[in-house]
Amino acid sequence: QVQLVESGGGLVQAGGSLRLSCVTSGRALNTYTMAWFRQAPGKEREFVSAIDWSGVGTLYSDSVKGRFTISRDNAKKTVYLQMNSLKPEDTAVYYCNAKVNPYGSVADSQLKAIFGSWGQGTQVTVPS
Repeated sequence: QVQLVESGGGLVQAGGSLRLSCVTSGRALNTYTMAWFRQAPGKEREFVSAIDWSGVGTLYSDSVKGRFTISRDNAKKTVYLQMNSLKPEDTAVYYCNAKVNPYGSVADSQLKAIFGSWGQGTQVTVPS
């Protein structure tokens, strides 16, 4: 079982930046793909970005590509999401998660069903 604690959210003006962190505990995560999802009010949870166990393979949704960067520090059991050029439509609760099965690629990371239990998330608000 893995526990996930997201942090780093807040209120930021359009065009600003935030860096989200996801600290994990429990089973070793250096062999698991990690991902960030987000959920805006009244909308379904959607995929944002993923990074494979090695830190080499990454995947981004079209809506954040070129603005967000995912990274991981396996020694610290932490995954990061650097968010630049934020827009009002980025407003959401952001969640990180780990795939249930180890290794593999990021190719199927948009599928929520292959991830484990969700944490509490961290709120990001970008006023219009």
